[in-house]
Amino acid sequence: MRNLRILVMALLAALAGCVTTRSSKIPGSQSRGSAPTTAPATATANVTIDNFTFSPAELTVAPGTRVVWVNHDDIPHTATSDSNPRSFSSPALDTDETFSFVFTTPGDFAYFCAIHPHMRGRIVVK
Repeated sequence: MRNLRILVMALLAALAGCVTTRSSKIPGSQSRGSAPTTAPATATANVTIDNFTFSPAELTVAPGTRVVWVNHDDIPHTATSDSNPRSFSSPALDTDETFSFVFTTPGDFAYFCAIHPHMRGRIVVK
């Protein structure tokens, strides 16, 4: 058991040495002509589900935006794409549960609640 513990500690020490990186660059600085090394944060937009409606009923976002649906109703709802095959489909969301989907391509994405099909919404990505 002691040998195993020593082996694990030696392995962890070796791995720690492998992940260390050094840079002479000043943090946050950028050399001329080079692109930033960090990707921009994903934008987020929210759709609220309440009183058997999606609000806003139509939402316009840029490609790469994460849309988050949050159910504030007392009964379950879904956010289910109209497309076939489905672009996205949430499970049944109970009160205050959320579902998110990142829209990466431009287009018009109609959706509905699979439990209450009269509930409809639309995401426009452009």
